[in-house]
Amino acid sequence: MLRGKQKRYLRAHAHVMRPLFSVGKNGLTTVWLDQLTGALEKRELIKINLQQSADVTVAETKAFIEDNTDIQVVQTIGRVLVLYRVATDEDNQKISPIVENM
Repeated sequence: MLRGKQKRYLRAHAHVMRPLFSVGKNGLTTVWLDQLTGALEKRELIKINLQQSADVTVAETKAFIEDNTDIQVVQTIGRVLVLYRVATDEDNQKISPIVENM
């Protein structure tokens, strides 16, 4: 579980990022979760966007992600979610060592 200081750092880091994935009318699937996990393995921090056509709410999306993966939702702003997960490959761990030492 992330502490407040860690979440603030991650939110600041994500501020300039553009959403990498979106949830559309296809909704939430395990294939989509696998893609999220793969992207987070390389980046550790990403944004996703809920399209207007999505049949799910932000809260449902957040619950689906957190219940089915080890991904943490750092922040939700409107229809955008900021996601964080520590990479398993040490070469991809650029953000997590800083967050861990906070």
